[in-house]
Amino acid sequence: MASSGTASSGKPKYLQIADDLAEQIRAGSLAPGTAVPSETELMERYGVASGTVRKAVAELRTTQLIETHHGRGSFVRSRPPVQRKSSDRFRRAHRKAGKAAYLAEAEQSGGVPSVTVLHIGPTEASPEIAERLGVSPGAKVLARRRRYFRDGTPTEEATSFLPWDIVKDIPEMFAENPGPGGIYARLEEHGFVLAEFTETVQARLATKTETSALALSPGSPVIHLVRNAATADGRVVEVCDTLMAADQFVLDYRFPARD
Repeated sequence: MASSGTASSGKPKYLQIADDLAEQIRAGSLAPGTAVPSETELMERYGVASGTVRKAVAELRTTQLIETHHGRGSFVRSRPPVQRKSSDRFRRAHRKAGKAAYLAEAEQSGGVPSVTVLHIGPTEASPEIAERLGVSPGAKVLARRRRYFRDGTPTEEATSFLPWDIVKDIPEMFAENPGPGGIYARLEEHGFVLAEFTETVQARLATKTETSALALSPGSPVIHLVRNAATADGRVVEVCDTLMAADQFVLDYRFPARD
């Protein structure tokens, strides 16, 4: 039998069902981590066909109330604390204290941060990366690809691209752990003092590969952020291509109100 919340409404049936389940989630009747009733159970409860139930479940995924795991079913999301990605994470004081940007911001937002290095090695610069670095397309650059976690949950994946003529003389850049303060600290130690960061931000839906990498539900949104790190003379010494789970971050920036 359908619940009273779906008895009379001008909305399509699948939206009525989604609204009813959403209310149960918000009220705590379906607690975080709880399995959503199976397709068969929902068909019987609401007296609808399987297609209607699937559309209702898809609606809940879109609104980030549930997540679906292949072969296991759908579950109410357990939302970890939101992490603020702000300009403060690039303060030189953090690097001098031996904290890379991710560790600095994770500490401020709470939770236990960790990182897995996925790849370090030479690669050919794509046209976009080459343009940002000021090198020829296909030029040799160093790629450092990492996946970041907070409390064991993957939150973002990032790849740094650095000019080969710079990194070839900095052996720490080829190590999984480049040392206190991260790669920015190593760049500054070798005379490449950072003066400006610029970021391009885009919101979109995750691809199938990205969904798997960040343990997202199908149809989840992500934030795609690409950052240039430049010295005072305008040379871009790193481009960082970052993909973030949209529900885990708030972008919070501070900038001066002057010409």
